[in-house]
Amino acid sequence: MEKSRVGFRLYLITDRRLAGSRGLLATCEAALRAATDASSAGVIAVQLREKELEGRALFELACDMRRLCDRYGARFLINDRIDVAMAAGADGVHLASNAIPASEARKLLGESRLIGVSTHNPDEVRSAADAGADFVVFGPVFAPLSKGSYSPPYGRHGLVAACNATSLPVFALGGITPAGVAELAGSGAAGVAVIGSVIGAENPALAAKSLLDALSHWE
Repeated sequence: MEKSRVGFRLYLITDRRLAGSRGLLATCEAALRAATDASSAGVIAVQLREKELEGRALFELACDMRRLCDRYGARFLINDRIDVAMAAGADGVHLASNAIPASEARKLLGESRLIGVSTHNPDEVRSAADAGADFVVFGPVFAPLSKGSYSPPYGRHGLVAACNATSLPVFALGGITPAGVAELAGSGAAGVAVIGSVIGAENPALAAKSLLDALSHWE
C-alpha cells in the first residue's frame, strides 16, 4: 500500500468533552480552516471517536462531521463502528488493536475505504499490516495529554521500531506537541495523531497550525 493512499499528516481524533462549550464541530472546523489558510488542505484527517454516543446520536454527528470534512477536503473516519461509517459515507474506520481484524472489516467496507488500526508494539503493527490495514497509529510515544495510558511512553526509539516493522504509514500518538514533532523528525513516521493538543487547546486553529508547521520540517 502506497503512502499516497493515505495522504494526510495530522490525524485529529475527537473528544467532545475536551471541546467543551465551544462545541466539537466548531473546534474541528477551526483546525481544518487553519490548514486551508496555510495552503495545507487535505493534510488533516478527522477520526470521530465518541464511544459514549448511542447509534442514532453518533450517526447524526457523523453526518454533520462528514459535511464539515467535505467542505475542507479532509478525510473522515469513524472509530470502530463500521455500520455508522458506511451509513454516514465516511472515508473509512479506525479499529482498536483488539477489534475485529482489518481483513474482516475490509470485506464489509470494500477496497475504496481506509482502515486504520491502533497498535502498541511492533508485533501488533505487523499483524495490522498482514490483515490489510492502510495505516497504523502507534503509541503512546510521549505521556498522553488527554487520557490515561495502559503502558509507559515508548519514546522515539519505540516509534522507530514500530516504523521499521512495516511499510505502512505509521502515525505517532500520545503527548504530541510541536516540540515533540520536532523530536520525532527522521523516525520514519508518516505523521502524528492528536487529541488534547488540538481539541483541548485554547486556540485550536493556532494549535493545528503549529503542528502542521512542525511537520513541514520533516521533509
